[in-house]
Amino acid sequence: MMPVMREALNYGNRYPRMDYEELTAKIADLHRVKESQVALGAGSSEILRICAEVFCGPGKALVQASPTFESLGSYARTRGATVRSVPLNAKFEHDLPNMLPQGGEKIGLVYICNPNNPTASITPRKDIEAYIKQLPNDAFVLIDEAYHHFALNSPDYVSFLDKPINDPRVIVARTFSKVYGLAGMRLGYAVATPETTKKLRDYSSFDNLSIATARVGIFALSDDAGLAAAIKRITGDRDSFLAEVKKRNISCIPTQANFAMLDTGKPVRQVIDHFKAKNIMIGRPFPPLNTYARITIGKPEEMQAFWRVWDEMKA
Repeated sequence: MMPVMREALNYGNRYPRMDYEELTAKIADLHRVKESQVALGAGSSEILRICAEVFCGPGKALVQASPTFESLGSYARTRGATVRSVPLNAKFEHDLPNMLPQGGEKIGLVYICNPNNPTASITPRKDIEAYIKQLPNDAFVLIDEAYHHFALNSPDYVSFLDKPINDPRVIVARTFSKVYGLAGMRLGYAVATPETTKKLRDYSSFDNLSIATARVGIFALSDDAGLAAAIKRITGDRDSFLAEVKKRNISCIPTQANFAMLDTGKPVRQVIDHFKAKNIMIGRPFPPLNTYARITIGKPEEMQAFWRVWDEMKA
């Protein structure tokens, strides 16, 4: 990957138009869709912003879980939309019955992050499908599959790209930030019907990818062996982490991502400060899970340091 990044910098004086088109074609081929169904973004964060621009606004509501990834809610409020955040159910799944319209509410967009961030939990595919059928015809659904590659062994998880339902209201977002390790390159995309994708593209920044980003993305999609190795390494590190969790009898939300939420048994801000004093950064608070800490699973040596500090805290 690094040689490709360095080589791409030699073309930094050029606009990325040809590479942009090639990347779009690669993504379309990967998911067996038309190129007109793919919208690129500077990270999936731009996809979320675009969806807020297109589907949210005064008189419309964004409905999402609580807690979940927070940026879409911020974008929707900026557009003048109301945001209704529905607490996860007892299984840490999206509480879909309570995410249906309430009291004459006009839903512009529903956000389903699956696996969810920050809980790393799964909402079963069959439940999401049944929920979508109950929504009004003008309510769109954004399914954020940022952590898709880490959930493949879950019997409840089926991607809406691997098994699409061909509904013009459904938009699926993916990112290169996680399994591909390209968070700093800012590359994401959405897949939807051609009509819906056109709405997204109309609000995209022109040339929103650098030529280096586009070229690295093209290479990443061609490196099947590298992808498989990354999935194996990361899920293996997760298994090792969970073994340590079990050894210490810590309550942990079942995880299908590259992070986990641990119940610390104390106000999480105290835990964050304890780790920060030891030069270890963990996740911020995620109300209403006020005793849970979000821990990203890093390299083995980093996790050894984490557990030393954890054990000091408990001692």
